[in-house]
Amino acid sequence: MTRRPSTTLLARLADLLGPKGFSVDADVMAPWLTDWRGKYRGAAAAMLSPATTEEVAAVVRLCADAGAALVPQGGNSGMVGGATPDTSGDQLLISLRRMNRVRDIDVDARMAVAEAGVILENFHDAVLARGLRFPLTLGGKGSATIGGLVSTNAGGTQVLRHGTMRALVAGIEAVLPDGSIFKGLAPLKKDNRGYDLRHLFCGAEGTLGIVTAAALHLVPAAAARRTAWIGVDSPESALLLLRRLDTALGRELEGYEIIPQICLDAVLRHIPGTRAPLAGEHPWHVLLELAGENDAALGEALEAQLTAAIDAGLARDVVVAKNNRESEDFWRLRDSISEAERAEGPALQHDISVPVDLMPAFIAENPRRLATVYPGARALSFGHLGDGNVHHHVQPPPNVDGVAWLAEHGAAVSRLVYSHVIELGGSISAEHGIGQMKRDILAELDSTARLAALRGIKAGLDPSGIFNPGKLIP
Repeated sequence: MTRRPSTTLLARLADLLGPKGFSVDADVMAPWLTDWRGKYRGAAAAMLSPATTEEVAAVVRLCADAGAALVPQGGNSGMVGGATPDTSGDQLLISLRRMNRVRDIDVDARMAVAEAGVILENFHDAVLARGLRFPLTLGGKGSATIGGLVSTNAGGTQVLRHGTMRALVAGIEAVLPDGSIFKGLAPLKKDNRGYDLRHLFCGAEGTLGIVTAAALHLVPAAAARRTAWIGVDSPESALLLLRRLDTALGRELEGYEIIPQICLDAVLRHIPGTRAPLAGEHPWHVLLELAGENDAALGEALEAQLTAAIDAGLARDVVVAKNNRESEDFWRLRDSISEAERAEGPALQHDISVPVDLMPAFIAENPRRLATVYPGARALSFGHLGDGNVHHHVQPPPNVDGVAWLAEHGAAVSRLVYSHVIELGGSISAEHGIGQMKRDILAELDSTARLAALRGIKAGLDPSGIFNPGKLIP
């Protein structure tokens, strides 16, 4: 059981961190006490902003001795309330944003070490200036930080080729709940000393350690890029097309997104400066991207495969971006879906994954299940078909008070969705984590073996429960 920070502890933290690193000012803290979606609002006894790993360790030692809870936070762009303190005002918010240095870029080894507070977009720019690329991107790249991306095992649009954050992390530096520093930044290909602590911190949501830096794999900056927008009949057609392209193009296929017409329509209605890539409407759309070394060869291969796809009836219409600006325009349509949906009205967002081959079946069947129990409810599915990650959003029936409907039925609707996911062997969280939003449903639906393992690991590393209490672990 944690305790409210005493005035003595707060004074020691203020002396340690100085005016730049310690604040109890309500106006300074306010923007960081609400999650990105505005779903969760908390309070904090103080906001701590250490500038070095040694300062993080000193903070943790003081808090561990006092039994005070710490809530780590990066860019505060998470989707499940994982970085928002509770409402008691007894917890301390520890922000890693001042730790924003790219410590090293090794061009020959294609490796970089970045501190937890480095913003993803800034990291992209830093390594690109050295002729390299960090192959993970997402819509929130302008605010998401490296530490948060590691702690949530972030995904994004390039997982098909490069994997999640866990696959890109070569080493971790983290502060443990007793204030000791785990120095695991060396990018060892072989390390057989038992449990892989590096991977344990990936996706732990700050419940086991505070990530202060990461060694990250890089790839050469792509000399060639090809982006295509394709109209298709159904998710089944999109999956068959994916299989064909994956076989023919291999590792050059980097991104593969599926988007229904209804989502595209919402973007065109609400996001200024957007336009439809294709002349006509199609039930479903695919956005794909290739990356490679030879521009001409990449273009020829894509053209040949898309022509064959049209001839085979897998694609209705195709447009290939003529330049980077058009490629970015295509991706802006995809990245604006959530913003457009918010403008349409309230909805329940579900970030889930199922086996890739079962994704079309889930997309077709789950709306039918919902409509049977909740007539008029609408389900929209879009996302990363290449890795089985569905963003499955449920909208209330038309002509009802959407907020009131969700308040009454939202929990049961989500339970129906998640139960279907578990039935298919999937996961109730594909890339955004569990946080506080999904903690109870995880306890209800997941296996007793998984839950026992999670609780055992947490109890072993953080027996006092000072790191991010109330998150992830049921």
